[in-house]
Amino acid sequence: AKRLWDSAQETDMEHRSFLWMSRPCGTWCVPERETYLQDSRAYKTWTFYADQPNGIKAYRVVVDGVRDGKLAGIHDASLKRTCGVNLKIEDLTLAEARDYPMEESDERIPEFCDFLRLVDGKVPLVVELKAERRNEKALTDAAMRALADYTGLFCVESFSPAVVDYLKKAYPAVVRGQLAGALNKEKKTITRFQDMLLKNLLVNLAGRPDFVAYRFEDRDEPAFRHFKGAKSMWTIRSYEDLKTCEAWGAAPIFEQFEPKEYENKV
Repeated sequence: AKRLWDSAQETDMEHRSFLWMSRPCGTWCVPERETYLQDSRAYKTWTFYADQPNGIKAYRVVVDGVRDGKLAGIHDASLKRTCGVNLKIEDLTLAEARDYPMEESDERIPEFCDFLRLVDGKVPLVVELKAERRNEKALTDAAMRALADYTGLFCVESFSPAVVDYLKKAYPAVVRGQLAGALNKEKKTITRFQDMLLKNLLVNLAGRPDFVAYRFEDRDEPAFRHFKGAKSMWTIRSYEDLKTCEAWGAAPIFEQFEPKEYENKV
């Protein structure tokens, strides 16, 4: 109680954010930022309960801006993979984007605010911001406004070092992550210089992220192997890769399978 009272007197939100975890044997209260710092008591507590049968689940959502200034929850900048049309999400209004069904279903691209109401704090969120048109500040500010009244747990990550750096300056209490990897291996639309900065995590000198989310296939890159902070890997698509990821002490960002279905068979 004294720690909470003392933190209430702090002007920096970084020292006023805590995570509560209710368990049958009692309640844990730990500083939010410390849950991402290895060797801290908060990190060890959080990861211990994550390994319990019920675990700690989180959803990942990617936020893109659209032409009318609204926020859309869709992974790619282009609709080609998800909706089968070669259009950029930022060239459309949200209403226009919702004309195209996703993955041959009746589902439409959700507005970010609607997605937040649907989740309603039931699970933690990993929010990725994709700034495709050098709109880092506007996109980040819009996402933070949407998240201002959200009562659930969340962190924010981005491939854009400018987004991570702006989060550090404007929203220091928000847990921030840098997405990275040797991206030119897949002919990503970035320059060799940008690839060098991301692959070697030199972008961390500016953004000072709380964690790094690195591409799983690039995990042997020296910069990631020697990184001492909290780690995550993307994108895990098999149980075998999940176990490899965990052996590295990294949190997995996975899709297309349910780990518990495999664990029950072991």
